[in-house]
Amino acid sequence: MSRPDNRDFKRLFLADTPMMDTRSPGEFAEGAFPQAVNLPLMLDDERARIGTCYKHEGQQAAIALGHQLLQGAIKKARIAAWLDFAQTHPEGYLYCFRGGLRSRISQQWLQEAGIDYPRIIGGYKAMRRFLIHQLELSAQHRFIVVSGQTGCAKTRLLQGLADAVDLEGLANHRGSAFGKRLGGQPTQIGFENALSIALLKRRHAAPQAAIVLEDESRLIGRIAVPEVLRESLRQAPLVVVQMPLPERVEHTFHNYILRNLADWQAYAGELSGFATFAEELRQNLATLQRRLGGYRHSQLLAEMNAALAEHARGNPDAHRFWIEPLLRDYYDPMYAYQLGLKAERVVFRGSYAEVAAYLGEER
Repeated sequence: MSRPDNRDFKRLFLADTPMMDTRSPGEFAEGAFPQAVNLPLMLDDERARIGTCYKHEGQQAAIALGHQLLQGAIKKARIAAWLDFAQTHPEGYLYCFRGGLRSRISQQWLQEAGIDYPRIIGGYKAMRRFLIHQLELSAQHRFIVVSGQTGCAKTRLLQGLADAVDLEGLANHRGSAFGKRLGGQPTQIGFENALSIALLKRRHAAPQAAIVLEDESRLIGRIAVPEVLRESLRQAPLVVVQMPLPERVEHTFHNYILRNLADWQAYAGELSGFATFAEELRQNLATLQRRLGGYRHSQLLAEMNAALAEHARGNPDAHRFWIEPLLRDYYDPMYAYQLGLKAERVVFRGSYAEVAAYLGEER
């Protein structure tokens, strides 16, 4: 029995329903949903040609051109990809931009191939509008913001909490000048979509519980935290993780050195991965040169280069010699100043374990 078309966006997102996005690759790249797979009806150049035809000759001529372009082996290949998705995800749905012609054609071709597959009414545009509204509703929810000096393992703490949303994870960036992650960042729209869905899930799972977020600046890498959410977070109570400098150096060393290098070498191979990792470290430090000052930057760069030379010989331990002064002399004073501006919002201070226990009780 075939399933009906669907416009229950909330249920679709809460269930992580698989979605077949039939928009062009260019449209998908601008913004998509976490559970969507791009299996386009038309590629970008095909869509551009049909769009030009529609503009100058009207809808019927554009449809005729579409059928001319999408026939034979091209049509068979696209239907085969859709059939594979539909058979792998029988609970899924398909959509195009507005839920109109492209998704109906995709439905029809699948039907002719023997599968009735439902579409999402209103398409991407309606779902995007829904998520923008949900983000505005989420911004009215109760929040707790976790703060702490660089290297306090705040992200790891959040990942252990049921009611937390990891902004840095969604942005695929650790937040600092050294925070780039392999794979790059999503688009701004893609980040907002994923954030809205994550907040919706937290609100649905525990409507009365505060949602825990990390204290972030306006930008996480190149991704902007939506202003409607930032305004709420500026009023939220603050919980501060306190950790001794040696422990923060170790956490930074393991995450920004050992883990980053392992990621790069798994992606690019041992030698090429190390070279890329080393160059990225130097570039990250260079972005701080103006704020560090020329003398302090040159000192840290010399320590970094010496550590990289040792690391290339198999001993990564010397990285601690530049990580410690960078944390102590650059990040810590900046953090102290920023926290001073928010002092009246602090409701709890404690060690990693104490903050984790406090947040568990707060839930």
